[in-house]
Amino acid sequence: MFGFNNYNYEKFQRGQLLKDMTQTRFGDAPGPGDKAPDFTLRSLHGDRVTLSNFRHSKNVVLTFGSATCPQTAASISGLNELYDEFSDRDVEFLFVYVREAHPGDELHAHRSMKDKVRAAELFRDEEEVRLDILVDDLNGKVHRKYGSMPNPTFLIDKSGRIAFRSLASRKDAMGEAIGELLERQRDRGVEHAVVCGGEDTVVPPLKMMLHAHRALERGGGDALRNFRSEMGMPGRMALFGSRVARPVVENPGASIATAVAAAGVVTLGFWVGRELRKRRFRNDLPYHMHDLHQRRARTRGDEDDYEAVGI
Repeated sequence: MFGFNNYNYEKFQRGQLLKDMTQTRFGDAPGPGDKAPDFTLRSLHGDRVTLSNFRHSKNVVLTFGSATCPQTAASISGLNELYDEFSDRDVEFLFVYVREAHPGDELHAHRSMKDKVRAAELFRDEEEVRLDILVDDLNGKVHRKYGSMPNPTFLIDKSGRIAFRSLASRKDAMGEAIGELLERQRDRGVEHAVVCGGEDTVVPPLKMMLHAHRALERGGGDALRNFRSEMGMPGRMALFGSRVARPVVENPGASIATAVAAAGVVTLGFWVGRELRKRRFRNDLPYHMHDLHQRRARTRGDEDDYEAVGI
């Protein structure tokens, strides 16, 4: 549906946005208390890193993402801060580089490991990533084991089990979870604990909006044009708002930029809600009414087709 194989896709499609934005759970990813799937991947430094080698010695913060993912761009500075705070306290930080969320002419869908390594190096350098970056294989073998979401983070304790997971790699939620895990391990002498309720499913759309243009720009002109084409006028407004809102990252008091970005988020929320209502309506129709509903929809043409805004 999305490209040349079952994992990588050549172009973003807005159906993927709806899927990502309405997903509030982790699918078939390992949950709190589950054993973390083991893997061995090569880092950008050339080392072979095996997850199970940290068992009984270190907790592991395991994050997934890519250079063209707005959600990754929104979360990476917070992860760098967590690294600075906890990396010398029995916590290892690993970042697994996965498929491009918005491939284009600059960073296209990965066809070779050389392509993927080049993209990971670009991401590391532009975002000044301090976490150790591991590169997944072309078919996303490790990414698939952990649910294939765009930018989740898993906190794996010293026993090798999931202590906490965050759908959008939020710094505050992850920081609280790491702190609680270290406290329990110190005070109770245990290796395993499920902390902070086990998971964080919040995905902050405004923060993603602030970083959308920067992430898609790394994909190149084709990625930006594809997004505008898929999302229509609201998509163009979203990218403009993101570009204007860049100063917000450095100056949170930039109220005009914040307002522009917030307007895009409201539009995004309206579209997601509308699409969900349409799906529920179609699912609730009696079988013999589906055909009638579809015929009426075709006769209306595009006159009520509302294009979406999003990441």
